[in-house]
Amino acid sequence: MSSVADRQEEPHSTISGPRLVEQWPHGVARDPIMRISDVLAQLGADFPTLTPSKLRFLEEQGLVEPQRTAGGYRQYSLADVERLRFVLRQQRDRYLPLRVIGEQLAALDAGTVDEPLIPRLATNDGSAAGPVAVGRYTPATLAAETGTSLELVSELLDAGVLHSDRSGHLDPWAAEVVLVARALSEHGVEPRHLRTSRSAADREVAIADQIVAPLRGQRAVAAQAHASVVAAEIGELFARLHAAFLRAGVDELAP
Repeated sequence: MSSVADRQEEPHSTISGPRLVEQWPHGVARDPIMRISDVLAQLGADFPTLTPSKLRFLEEQGLVEPQRTAGGYRQYSLADVERLRFVLRQQRDRYLPLRVIGEQLAALDAGTVDEPLIPRLATNDGSAAGPVAVGRYTPATLAAETGTSLELVSELLDAGVLHSDRSGHLDPWAAEVVLVARALSEHGVEPRHLRTSRSAADREVAIADQIVAPLRGQRAVAAQAHASVVAAEIGELFARLHAAFLRAGVDELAP
């Protein structure tokens, strides 16, 4: 029985054939064996907000090219899933705009990059390796994952630098925060000193929310995906602005 995600798929009259040029990742199975619901299941642990409309939007931008069944429905391969994982990570972890991600993929396709990325989903022979267990943290699992003390994690929570949900879990971003906080602690920077950074980030997120709210309010599926892209680009610009301010200030401290 097909899922809601599969039933929402619009049939397409064009049946795609084999690609003339093999896209990155090279050497990974390209048999079209996965529906949209299967792709969401594979990537959902890392990207819980991923939706069918976002997948279609990324296809419209030329970042992934699923094949079509005789009835015009999308079918993805393991290679397609790895390509999607790369795009989503670059958006989430580096706030890169789709234009830049597309350029990176073009370089990977052409084999012109110095260090090609290694897919996580597939093994060397192209067979499925199964989903990677990446989820939300508890304070204890976060401390164990980052190799730091539970005390530091607790202090970051008490200072409001980290936030937990009602069940006491923290999102995957918390790991990077803890690692940076641990490094700063070696220079005498305490968790309470990081409150201003968290407050500034929260204010910038609120600004981004105001900008993308009209897009989220539209019913068109493309508008929802567009909102995600715009929010990511705004986040990247705020990050660059903050980095520029810091570098300028630190340069003034040097003799």
